[in-house]
Amino acid sequence: IILNCRKVTETTTKMAVPGMFARATTSTLARLRPVLRQPRRWHRLNPTDDELYVRTTISLLEKQNPQDIFINNFSAWGFTIRGDRVMGPVAIVPRTILRWDVAGPEDINKESLALFYICEPKIEIVVLGVGSEHVKLDPNLHKFMRQKGIALEVQDTAHACATFNYLVSEGRVAGAALIPPREVVQLQR
Repeated sequence: IILNCRKVTETTTKMAVPGMFARATTSTLARLRPVLRQPRRWHRLNPTDDELYVRTTISLLEKQNPQDIFINNFSAWGFTIRGDRVMGPVAIVPRTILRWDVAGPEDINKESLALFYICEPKIEIVVLGVGSEHVKLDPNLHKFMRQKGIALEVQDTAHACATFNYLVSEGRVAGAALIPPREVVQLQR
């Protein structure tokens, strides 16, 4: 493109008419301008007055809330929760660990589960760990908790601990009522 411009200017310099050179050069450049033109941006992103002096800060969120309660281990004597050993049956509500006053699955009734529907924040689901073996509870107890707006999940203690940890890791508002199993079976390696 530049070579073509030089040829045009060289041919126009040979002409005798003085104004002819200027017209020929400008008309040639006018034809070449659409080819040479850079794309124009008619908008500019300039900071406004209030953005000039404001510092940008970043808050890193933790992967896990330090107030979340996880069950680390369980045995026939009790549970290890957040590094603390708790002996016997335990009730876990958001941010609180309590001793649960039941001797076995036969003692679970409306009164023993009252803790879960009177506390704030409102619990979505209660996971019941009923010991070594899965025990079916009274259907009226399930119906009663459903009327209070709480789901009731009954499992053996090993599975109840895993389910509770999973629900808490998802950010759900969950409670647990756990009875230690009579026997703890360890897997062979």
